[in-house]
Order: sequence, then structure tokens, then C-alpha cells
Amino acid sequence: MGRPFRLQILMTLGAVPFVFLVFAARPKQQQSELIIRSEARLVLLDVSVTNHEGGHVSGLAQSAFSVFENGKLQQITVFANEDRPVTVGIIVDESYSMTPKRNDVLSAAETFIQASNPYDEMFVLNFNDTVKHGLPPQIPFSDDIRQLRSALQRGLPQGKTALYDAVVDGLKQLEQGRREKKALIVISDGGDNASFHKRSEMLDMVEKSIATIYSIGLFSPGDPDRNPGILKKLARISGGEAYFPDDPSEMLPVCRRIAKDIRARYTIGYVPLPGNGTVRDIRVHVSAPAYPRLSVHTRASYRYEPIENQETN
Repeated sequence: MGRPFRLQILMTLGAVPFVFLVFAARPKQQQSELIIRSEARLVLLDVSVTNHEGGHVSGLAQSAFSVFENGKLQQITVFANEDRPVTVGIIVDESYSMTPKRNDVLSAAETFIQASNPYDEMFVLNFNDTVKHGLPPQIPFSDDIRQLRSALQRGLPQGKTALYDAVVDGLKQLEQGRREKKALIVISDGGDNASFHKRSEMLDMVEKSIATIYSIGLFSPGDPDRNPGILKKLARISGGEAYFPDDPSEMLPVCRRIAKDIRARYTIGYVPLPGNGTVRDIRVHVSAPAYPRLSVHTRASYRYEPIENQETN
């Protein structure tokens, strides 16, 4: 099949990846992955489209999309609109304040797993004072619902909250995944009072990651540690969405929606304009006569860095 798969991420502000890719054909299989290989430099966007009622719209053709960089129309060179397996991390807040919500959280997380592509590779991180891997050490990822259910239940509500550390660890483990698309689900109240990493360090890593982050904020009345702002920011930077159900029992439809969004997202790529270390704005427009008032969710900017700068780092 040619040279082995190679994907080099070159990215900073805006977390939109530059990649060296090589296209190669692969026999069609039930659990086949999208293999993108090329020596050209690309900007790849993970794009979600919804209608005026908030429903996800899948199956649109490439001709329905237009991509603008700094206001200039770009030629789309990579396009995929199929439900492809992804690498997914589920991060669950197991601090003491989450105790009364725990059963609803675990049920919702399991609902997400069941609604996802059966060939997704997943992992679970439970965090309070420290971050703990739910799966056994010899199993970094799994698509086995029984293993993942056990991983979710392995946490024990106690102690403080190391949210920043959990997000950093989750992004690092996503990088080890085999799927080209990555997603992180963060279930927390948004507070942090125990992390080794600083907020700025976490956000910097989010900006440099290709992962799309979905956050679910659960708050108790008068909770002094609640921080919806950071949960919104994680989603906004990465091109995901933040949800704040009024009651933990409302998490089930939220998790179904997130699973559907991940499965319905488009991959759109283009060759960036030459330049030097500048922040570039991205706007994706979609138009389809059968769907009035469509909305697009994706990253809004990235920082262009010359290849030679990355090679010397």
C-alpha cells in the first residue's frame, strides 16, 4: 500500500492543523478508515452543519461548501462526508461536588458510547485531585462497551478538581489514537483547584490540537467552584459545543446529540495561502436549496507557520 501512514501536525493559534499527507487507496472494508496521504500542506477543518431547528444535516455535497481565508475564497482539495470512526476521550469529573450527579453522569456517558460509531476507539479519564485512566494500562483504547462501562465506573467521587490536568492528559492520549479525527467529551462543573498545569498551558494545548471538544457543564445551586466560562472556551476554541442542562437527568439527550454531531461532521481541506507567522481567519459558508438557514460550526482561525520553523523546533 506504499509508505506507512504519516501525519505531521503543524499548528498553533486556532488549532487548525497543517498536515503533510499522502493519499493511498485501500480496499473497502466494513470498518475501513479514511486514509489521507499527501506531500502537500493542507488546512483541515472539522465542520458541523445544522438546520434552523438545530438538527444535524449530513450528506451534503462538496459543492454546497465555500471556504474563505482572510476573506479570500479557497479551493477545497479534501472533502469527506461519511460517518467514519474517530478517536474519542471521555473525561469525567469525579470530585466530591459531583457525588449527587454521578449516576446520571455515568448513564449519559454510556448512552454516548452506545450512540457512537461502533468502530470508534475510546478511552475514559476520571479525575478529582489527580487524573486516573479508566481502562487497564495495557488497553489504551477500546470499542468494547463492557470495558468502557467498567472504565466509567472505576472512579470514586472525592477530593478536589484537576480539570486542567485532565484536559491536557486527554489531548495527549488522543494523539496516540489511530483515527485521523479526534474528539474529547468533558463532563464537569468547570472549576479547578488542584491542577499542576495552569489554565494558560491547557488552553495553549487546546489551540494546538486537532481535537474537537464538547463540554457538558453540571452545576449545583450556589456551587462556588462553577465555571461555565472555561467550558464554553474549550468548545469555542476547538470548534465544538458547550451544553448546560438544567438537571443531570437531561444529559441523556445531550450525549445522543453529541454522538450524532461527531458522526455527521464533514472534513474539509484546502492548501493555505503562502505567508509568514500570521493569524488567519477562516469562514465556512454552506448553501443547499433543500435546507434554508443552515449554520456552520468549526474553528474560526489558525496561525500559519512556515515548515522550516516547525522543523527546527
